[in-house]
Amino acid sequence: MDDHVTWADKGFMEPGEAVDLTTYAASGRNLFDGSFTWPVMVLKKSALEHNIETLAGFAEEHGLLLAPHGKTTMAPSLYRQQLDAGAWAITVATPSQALVARHAGVRRVLVANEILDHSALSWVASERAADPEFLHLHWVDSVEGVEAAAEASALVGVADRPLAVLLDLGFPGGRTGCRSVEEAVELARVVDGRPGLLLAGVAGYEGGLETAEAVGDYFDRLKELASTLFTEGLVAADAIVSAGGSAFFDVLAERWASGWPDGMTPRKVLRSGTYITHDHGLYAATTPYHRIAGSLDPAIEVWAQIVSAPEEGLVIAGMGRRDVPYDNGLPVPLAVRRDGFGGAEKIEGTVEKLADQHAFLRTDAGLRPGDLVSFGISHPCTAFDKWRLIPVVDLDYTVTDLARTYF
Repeated sequence: MDDHVTWADKGFMEPGEAVDLTTYAASGRNLFDGSFTWPVMVLKKSALEHNIETLAGFAEEHGLLLAPHGKTTMAPSLYRQQLDAGAWAITVATPSQALVARHAGVRRVLVANEILDHSALSWVASERAADPEFLHLHWVDSVEGVEAAAEASALVGVADRPLAVLLDLGFPGGRTGCRSVEEAVELARVVDGRPGLLLAGVAGYEGGLETAEAVGDYFDRLKELASTLFTEGLVAADAIVSAGGSAFFDVLAERWASGWPDGMTPRKVLRSGTYITHDHGLYAATTPYHRIAGSLDPAIEVWAQIVSAPEEGLVIAGMGRRDVPYDNGLPVPLAVRRDGFGGAEKIEGTVEKLADQHAFLRTDAGLRPGDLVSFGISHPCTAFDKWRLIPVVDLDYTVTDLARTYF
């Protein structure tokens, strides 16, 4: 019933017959007309559109290809908006996420990970054999990963449609990836010696590096690796060079703007993902738009009802760890609708802690049971995975669309 709203969709008050998504989105329902129960997470349409347009413009301005990290949302309807705005591909983290993207009609999928699962690699090889327009790229940082991909390719036996891989360059103490340029070049030679594989370029992830200087040095090493592979004839002139989370894409654009070997015209692929919704916490603090012109708008709100006011200055909202992220900061109270009615007014306060279904909110706003409070969140990736179906709303909270997630 993925194409319907049902009683099983958290936050939706739909106890009767299922309603198909298109009909529901066109019915003019409002967040506050009784169609929903609390808590519920919403996406603000205007912020989504602004953010998608903003990063698409940044990529175009700096000669970058945008492959947004789809694991942020796992929502094919949002993938389509990003692709329609000019995104070149969708990035994912696992083979199962790649299946979601493929079934959503995505033509270019990047898996930002090494794949060693034989069944997953066989599926990729079979898809490549059946559809020459389907581009699938995944990372390798070990001989084992190279051999697994080569074996899957050999079993399918389509010599003119090799499996394309990206060489993963990391850094000491980082996540994955070869730890030096020299080690990576040696692995590139292993890839080059395996029929059925194509070394399409290099990739990496700067997460874990905390300063712009350290990130810039890392991007320089990725450029050095790609340049070395090109001069040694191990990658094509238009090899892919990919990196970039949502905190330092301005540094990537600057470091990769020039300095490439003569004759090399790399495809520079930016993989930022959380920009699509931004937030009120982690990415509000780390966005590159503190350093460059422009802005992103937070698109996620979670509305919860005050269920208890047991002490002066302390209220309990019916929203907890099963509803909002808490791994990179707690929710931030934004506004209240008194008794659930009337216009929203801004409030201040602090969420001190979360239980499974409750939030402990310290505030002097005089909140009472029944009041509805909106919260901003920190870290979108661990907000989306708590909601199977999310209403997209306009400025007066009328539902305009629905985003189904596949975690």
